[in-house]
Amino acid sequence: MLMKLVGLALRQRLIVVLATLGLVAWGVNAYRKLPIDAFPDVSPTQVLVAMQAPGLPPEELETQVTNPTELAMKGIPNLASIRSITRYGTALMTFEFTAGTDIYWARTQVDQRLDDLEEQFPDGVSGGLAPVVTPLGEMLMFTLEGGSLSPMQRRTLMDWTIRPQLRGLPGVADINTLGGHVRTYEVAPDPAAMAARGITTAMLAEVLQQNNRNDGAGRVRDGEEALLVRAEGRIRTLEDIRSIVVVAHPTGVVRIADIADVRFGALARNGVVTRNGDGEAVWGIVLGLRGANARTVVNGVTAKLEEIQKQLPEGMKIEVFYDRNDLIEKAVWTVQKVLLEAIALVVVLLILFLGNWRAALVVSLSLPLAVLSTFGVMSLYGLSANIMSLGGLAIAIGLLVDCAVVVVENAAHRLATMEGRTDIKARLQATGEAVRR
Repeated sequence: MLMKLVGLALRQRLIVVLATLGLVAWGVNAYRKLPIDAFPDVSPTQVLVAMQAPGLPPEELETQVTNPTELAMKGIPNLASIRSITRYGTALMTFEFTAGTDIYWARTQVDQRLDDLEEQFPDGVSGGLAPVVTPLGEMLMFTLEGGSLSPMQRRTLMDWTIRPQLRGLPGVADINTLGGHVRTYEVAPDPAAMAARGITTAMLAEVLQQNNRNDGAGRVRDGEEALLVRAEGRIRTLEDIRSIVVVAHPTGVVRIADIADVRFGALARNGVVTRNGDGEAVWGIVLGLRGANARTVVNGVTAKLEEIQKQLPEGMKIEVFYDRNDLIEKAVWTVQKVLLEAIALVVVLLILFLGNWRAALVVSLSLPLAVLSTFGVMSLYGLSANIMSLGGLAIAIGLLVDCAVVVVENAAHRLATMEGRTDIKARLQATGEAVRR
C-alpha cells in the first residue's frame, strides 16, 4: 500500500505540489485561529454552586442548605464526586462529572434540582450556578488607582460602571470584584420612638418591602389611544425611604424618618484588599469562559478598559497588574524558539552530512509540513497551542527527521550508482529498498 502511494506521488507530481500548497494554506489558517494559552486545560467537567445566606453561621448553613443540596444532586447521571466548603454566610459546592460529560447538560441537571429545592431553603438564601470557568480562568487583574474617591465610591464605580461593560465582551464569563465597601441603605430603628407610637419591627420591615416596587395599574382609553398607567414606588434616594408612611392616624401620619435613622451603610466584610501596603484598593478579576481563547479575551478586555478609562473621574486610572498575555507570550515563545532552532540545526546538519543540498531540502520540507498539518488536526479537535503541545512538536522533530533521512539518503545513494538513471522506476526502486528495511 505504501509503495503504491509513493508510485502515485512520483507519477502525479502536479497533484502532489497542489496538495502540498493546500496543506500549507490549511495549516497556516488553522494556526492563526488556534486558541493559544500558556498551559493546557486538563480540568474535569465540574459545576460550581455558590449560595449566600447573610447572618447564618456555618453549622446552620450546612444543615439547612449544603446537606439538602448535596442529597438532591446524588441521583444525577455521570456524577463522580461532590465537594463543599461552608463558611459564615456562604456555601460553595463543586459537582464533578465523569470525563466526556457535556458541561451545559451537567449545568442544566444541577440547575433543575436547585429549582426544586428553592422552597425548602430558609428566607434570605440566594445564589445559584457559578460561571462556566476552570481553575485557569483568571485572565486579567486590575485595580482602581488615584483620584479622591472613597473605598465605597470606588466599589460602586467598579460594580455599576466597569463590570457591566466588561461582562458583555466575547469569552468573558464574569468579573469578580474584591475590596472597598458595598453600599447599602440602612434603616436603624429607634426603639423608644417605635414603642411610643406602637410600631413593631415587623411592621417596619413590611412597609419597607411593600413600598419598594413599581406596579402596573392597567390602561386608560383616550379616544383612539390607550394610556398605560404605572405606579412608581421603587426607592432611589434616602429621602424616599424617610418619607414612607408607616402608620396613618386621624391625627397625622408616622413616617420612617420619625422612628428611625436612615443612612448609607455597607455590607459586612470578611477581609480587606490593599496594594503595595498603601491603603485600601478595589480589585477586579476577569474570568474567561471554559474553552475561550485566552489571547483574544485579554486583547478584548484591554481595549475595553482603554475606552472605560476615558469615562472615569479625573485622576482615576485603571492599573493592570496581571495580564495572561504576558505569561502566554513568554511560555509559547520559549517553545517556538526551541522549535525554530531545532529545524535550523537539522537543516545545517543534513547539508553537512548528506553533502547534497537537494536531498537536504527534501528532508527539511517535511518538518514545516508536518508541523502545519499538526496545527490543522489540533484545530479540528479543539486543542490549544500551549507549552505542552508545542513542546511535543519540538521533541517529535527528531523522529520525523530520522525516517526522512533514511529514505532520502538511500535514494540519493542508489541513484548515484545507477549510471545516471533518474526515471520513476529507479526512484521507486531506491525508495522501496529503504521502506522494506
